[in-house]
Amino acid sequence: MRSALQRSLEAGAVTVTAEIMPPRGANPGHAIAMANTLKNRVHAINVTDGSRAVMRMSSLALCSLLLREGHEPVLQMACRDRNRIALQADLLGANALGIKNVLCLTGDPVRAGDQPLARPVHDYESVKLLKQIKELNNSKDPLGTLLPDGGTNLFAGAAADPNCKSLKSLRNRLERKREAGAQFLQTQMVMDAVVLEKFCKEIATPLQLPVLAGVFLLKSAKNAQFINKVVPGACIPQTIISRLGNSKDPIAEGIQIAAEQTKQFLNISQGVHLMAIKAEQKIPAILDQANINLQQK
Repeated sequence: MRSALQRSLEAGAVTVTAEIMPPRGANPGHAIAMANTLKNRVHAINVTDGSRAVMRMSSLALCSLLLREGHEPVLQMACRDRNRIALQADLLGANALGIKNVLCLTGDPVRAGDQPLARPVHDYESVKLLKQIKELNNSKDPLGTLLPDGGTNLFAGAAADPNCKSLKSLRNRLERKREAGAQFLQTQMVMDAVVLEKFCKEIATPLQLPVLAGVFLLKSAKNAQFINKVVPGACIPQTIISRLGNSKDPIAEGIQIAAEQTKQFLNISQGVHLMAIKAEQKIPAILDQANINLQQK
């Protein structure tokens, strides 16, 4: 059985995903409530995995809970914190739970987080993780034999940064991810349609990889300036920062900017991936202003 996300992307249809963060604690109530605001509004909901090297509930656990609530999750899996045996076990477990979509990530460096004494593992990185999923889908045991209890049926995606200064380096990296088994790309935040168009035209389309372009909700000029300062590869233009700074209601302006980008990007890429850190409840407003209603399709 293919996931709804896989069916939509393979059909060439407009595809929308959104992102939520697991709780920083044991109670998943708020995260589930945020997901419920997106029910029937997106094809799938990504759950971050130790983003920015900060402790939160495991992505696998929250994905399982979302599945029970009737949502289609995308399991983000970072290689930073687990060795290959743990990653392999989680992939088998995810498939058994009914989680079909996996976004393969290397993981933010530990120094980006709030526990500098933590030890990174990095037994795998994203390309090796993609290869591992491909092998498990083909029922291959890591020891080279067939899995005695059957293989997986996982739909694997990879991350990409269209803002990368070296297109040659980016192309080579994504060629390796495609060869390793990536079936779609989810990008980092994009603020310039020209950058996205160049990325899709020169890299993603020749590789036959559908793109979910990252749309990020900015809450204020200060928020945008902070992101430019601390997030690698972020390049929010001054024109957007000025719009936010001159607005009497920066949140509303940020929603409007995200809606404009969503409409614009859907003319370039097959889909969008909406990110609104600690403000997931604003994502439906972005979809409304962008006139996206999956229930009508």
